[in-house]
Amino acid sequence: MKTHTEDHLFHQISLLIQQAREQLQRSVNVAMVQTYWHIGRLIIDHEQQGESRAAYGKQQLERLSDRLSAEFGKGFDITNLRNMRRFYEVFPIRDAVRPELSWTHYRILLRVDGSSARKWYMDEAVSQNWSSRALERQIGTLYYERLLSSHEKAPVETEAK
Repeated sequence: MKTHTEDHLFHQISLLIQQAREQLQRSVNVAMVQTYWHIGRLIIDHEQQGESRAAYGKQQLERLSDRLSAEFGKGFDITNLRNMRRFYEVFPIRDAVRPELSWTHYRILLRVDGSSARKWYMDEAVSQNWSSRALERQIGTLYYERLLSSHEKAPVETEAK
């Protein structure tokens, strides 16, 4: 038979475990996003000598992908390496990368044309605590663009929520 104190103890321990798991997930996410930013920087700076397009072509990126995938497993296919390169191109200042957002958020943000819109979506995703699905939905419905063109902002904001 459970007692009130056992329930209370179980609840406290459960909260600690949940908090630790969330903190661990956030830490892993921050490390992953920072690592992908640095990989993008290395691809641009060292292998391309700062040029926007690789002089060495597609084959070298494919070979790099093959070697990284063999060593570290999935996550380093050529598409993801291109995303990392684009990530660095779009966010060349590391401190501008928000630790609250996941790699999935950033992959979605990379598809937004225009730095003003991208920054707005990024800031809103953080302040509104949008999941990556919510961010994708807001971008897909052109939330930022509709908000800019609307004379009455409240109905657009209400619809977005």
